[in-house]
Amino acid sequence: MKIFFPFLLLLSIHAHAQIDPASVTIARDSFGVPHIFAKTDPQVSYGLAWAHAEDDFKSLQLVALPSKGLMGKALGKDGVAGDYAFALFRCREITEEKWNTLSPAFLKLIEGYVQGINDYAKAHPEEVLVKKLFPISVKDYVASSVLALTVFNGGDRALRAIFSNSVNPLIDYDKMGSNAIAIHPSKTTTGEAFLAINAHQPNMGPEAFYEAHVNSEEGWNALGGLLAGGPCILHGVNENLGWAHTVNFCDRVDIYQMQMNPNNANQYMFDGVWTDLEKKKIKLHIKGVPVPVSRDLFWSKYGATMKNEQGTFAIRLGANMEIRALEQWYYMNKAQNFTQFYKAISMQGLSMFNIMYADRNDTIFYINNALMPVRDPSPAFDWKKTLPGNTSKTLWTKFMGIHELPQYLNPSSGFLFNSNHSSFYATAPENNLSAEAFPLASGWETNHNNRSKRFLELMPTEGSKVDFELFKRIKFDRQYPAVFEFPYGVDSLFTMKRALYPQFDTLLRNLQEWDRRGVVESKGAAAFLMVYEKVSRSMKGKDSRNLTMLECEKLLQDIQVQMTKTYGTTDLALGDIQKLVRGSKEFPGPGLPDLLAPEWGIPYNNGKRKITGGDAYVAMVRFPTSGLPIIETINTYGASAKEGSPHFDDQVPLFLQQKMKPMSLDKTKVLAAAKRIYHPGE
Repeated sequence: MKIFFPFLLLLSIHAHAQIDPASVTIARDSFGVPHIFAKTDPQVSYGLAWAHAEDDFKSLQLVALPSKGLMGKALGKDGVAGDYAFALFRCREITEEKWNTLSPAFLKLIEGYVQGINDYAKAHPEEVLVKKLFPISVKDYVASSVLALTVFNGGDRALRAIFSNSVNPLIDYDKMGSNAIAIHPSKTTTGEAFLAINAHQPNMGPEAFYEAHVNSEEGWNALGGLLAGGPCILHGVNENLGWAHTVNFCDRVDIYQMQMNPNNANQYMFDGVWTDLEKKKIKLHIKGVPVPVSRDLFWSKYGATMKNEQGTFAIRLGANMEIRALEQWYYMNKAQNFTQFYKAISMQGLSMFNIMYADRNDTIFYINNALMPVRDPSPAFDWKKTLPGNTSKTLWTKFMGIHELPQYLNPSSGFLFNSNHSSFYATAPENNLSAEAFPLASGWETNHNNRSKRFLELMPTEGSKVDFELFKRIKFDRQYPAVFEFPYGVDSLFTMKRALYPQFDTLLRNLQEWDRRGVVESKGAAAFLMVYEKVSRSMKGKDSRNLTMLECEKLLQDIQVQMTKTYGTTDLALGDIQKLVRGSKEFPGPGLPDLLAPEWGIPYNNGKRKITGGDAYVAMVRFPTSGLPIIETINTYGASAKEGSPHFDDQVPLFLQQKMKPMSLDKTKVLAAAKRIYHPGE
């Protein structure tokens, strides 16, 4: 079963005061990035929705479809799982239940955003995927955002595990990841705080980052990245501060196995009493299937509940108990200092993501943010594994407060970083938090990865300072650390004696003489990419260990056969195998999984691999003590997802060279340099 669902989502509300498109100005810069100006925040959000729809209306629609039960209608079997998950996790019900927790200011923002989407749909009916989708409502939107965060928190992995009869622990340190770095002014040569914003996402579709600048006369002036349906900047920079997100893998999700009544398939034991499952039936609409497909939905005291061949299981997580994630992001956008920013994150509406922060006022900060359950600390329960679903002792009902989460404020080392690794290795050793100070039942990450180890190799030692060029070189580094930090061992390949394996001489030479850099001309990188893809599939979910010599020999044989069959040789460079593809254009693609500047991909035509994600949107920021932040950014392809647009691929040359474009929060400069200035609908 495949869950297809992007990160953020759409909305609309009952029409109150309608926004006049003439009150909104969109200025497109030389790269087509939209800068939206208006008097009020809702007007700006209207313009953001309109501009994003101009560039990628399909992705905006895809995020809204589950709220109407229409993903299956649009995408067939690949999409219907999103409709099922929306109903299973009761995204509509939690939205109704907690509707009054949303602030009037946020609802006004959303009204503007949704009007923009609905107006665009009305003006461009030929682009609408499913006629019944529009108009969308505010509650549609907010309910969809609940599903998005549920998926990001691991709800989709739990659902897939149950559906496929393979329930197991949920934490999955995959090759995908992100980087965030904050350097205190005391550690930089210029006395400016530095911030690297670098979430690794897919490079196309609803989960790809879209860059925008929003500016109102109500104190909102922010630039950065957002995902399809985002009504504000999700991570970026405003006039005084900036923040970056990385995905965290602390244990936010629990799966329970229910003790079912042998005489009643819809009753489970709970504290010694047989208790009825709540049950309802839904109809799923699938493209190409003439009649709706009926499915039963179950709910227990633990939450969403499913039956499979292994038994009956429930999924519990905080993401589908909260509806204020987007509102929290809005107030993070509006914060003007650390006190206001910390107040915004203290809402705890956002159920996950590490948050890295820097500002102009000598503050850097990092928190491993999560709606973290307060769990029974008894050793009777292993919270990383499937739990007994028959006792209130495993039914947590509260979350840790914001001050109880791992966090750092201005460590004396002068730097903070996260690359999806442990928050207990976030800075210099003498400043790191101790894992023993936090509840074991929370499942906080304790691992290093290749990116975290390589960062520490590159970061200057105590007493040394960082200039901005070094800061960028660290972020764009394409070399593995001296010792690999993969969850499976490939070191055996590098100790094989070539004389004993003459049939693999070229492959082994390229691997063993490799400098561990992921650049297009590297033959060692090409061989290692083939090794990585095969080993990561075969070893996933297994205990960490080094490959045996027999396994190495079999692996090399498979790679040699594949390369020879496809290319006629094993003496290949990375750029021969890996491609960055945009439309009909194909570029040799640098990067490897888990580098600071990574790439990952899927099989492509003629045995090649196509990059599908990795080092996507990057923003590098300096915070002078006076004046606006100095910002440089780059995105994988361009501002538009529409082939034929001049901005469909105009950032590719810069991206491949790891060069960046200057961006500005200065309205006067933006308007003076703009290539096009217009109102929505013109």
